[in-house]
Amino acid sequence: MKKIRVLVVDDSAVVRKVFTEELSRHPDIEVIGAAPDPYVARDKIVHLRPDVITLDIEMPRMDGLTFLRKLMKHFPLPVIIVSSLTTEGGAVALEAMESGAVDVICKPGEAYSVGDMSVQLADKIRGAARVKMVDFSSRLRREAPKSVLSSKRSLSQSTHKVIAIGSSTGGTEALKDVLVRLPPTTPGIMIVQHMPPNFTKSFAERLDSLCQIRVKEAEDGDTVLPGHALVAPGNYHMVMRRSGARYYVNVKGGPLVCHQRPAVDVLFNSVAAYGGANAVGVILTGMGKDGAQGMLKMHEAGAKTIAQNEESCVVFGMPKEAIAMGGVDKVMPLDEISQGILDMI
Repeated sequence: MKKIRVLVVDDSAVVRKVFTEELSRHPDIEVIGAAPDPYVARDKIVHLRPDVITLDIEMPRMDGLTFLRKLMKHFPLPVIIVSSLTTEGGAVALEAMESGAVDVICKPGEAYSVGDMSVQLADKIRGAARVKMVDFSSRLRREAPKSVLSSKRSLSQSTHKVIAIGSSTGGTEALKDVLVRLPPTTPGIMIVQHMPPNFTKSFAERLDSLCQIRVKEAEDGDTVLPGHALVAPGNYHMVMRRSGARYYVNVKGGPLVCHQRPAVDVLFNSVAAYGGANAVGVILTGMGKDGAQGMLKMHEAGAKTIAQNEESCVVFGMPKEAIAMGGVDKVMPLDEISQGILDMI
């Protein structure tokens, strides 16, 4: 079995040691080196040729964001950002993902155990290793679409509909591509993107500044409203409920599902139960199988469902599993999904 070769870049000797020890427990991953700053990392990248890099943001001599941009320009490699559990860290990590990083993970601490980190980091490394950087980099260089689509029929008659979207690796850019095209009359949207705590708030605020619909991090009891999108907060599951004609969300704790919290399956299962044929489900790029079982339940409940196609995915994992399970009505390229949603509602 060919191992995934990983370089750990972090100014903390403790973090380098913990990451190296924890990742070495996985038989398919090999830590080939570690570096305390970008200058040492640069030399090790040239000599060791890693498959994936974990990169800290705050480092001496050169910050991680500057190094990432130089790396993407001259020597593009899959990079996973390592950051602290802070709102400021979330905003910077989001900027890093817009600059070419494929995923983000939090440093272990009081709110994030070493055990949880080990499992999630290993999964993220496996997903990052499958990213085709030539295609990924070219996608990032494209300007975000500015046009807002319109439905073939009045959306004012469809406001009782709801839309549920799930994504993971590569999903931050994919979601932006989908949401910026949607008109403000679009039915209410609920989103699960695999991200750590505090990162989802920065992500929602960034989307809100770009889209004609309103986007916010979900709070317990929020109503699902037309022209609004709710992003599940990191480390919390989000489920949809119904009270009469009103749809709303519960934000809650609970065990990891498919190694994730929030999990797409948790949202999709609730939408199947309470939305039925009034719902549209969308599964975008991501590693693993989260969302596949829930999408099948949505499909069986009468919902319309869409999966992103392999060619436009950063990682064709979650959509592939959903298609294989038989819960997908249409497989579409990313730039057609927004119109596909509007057609279905």
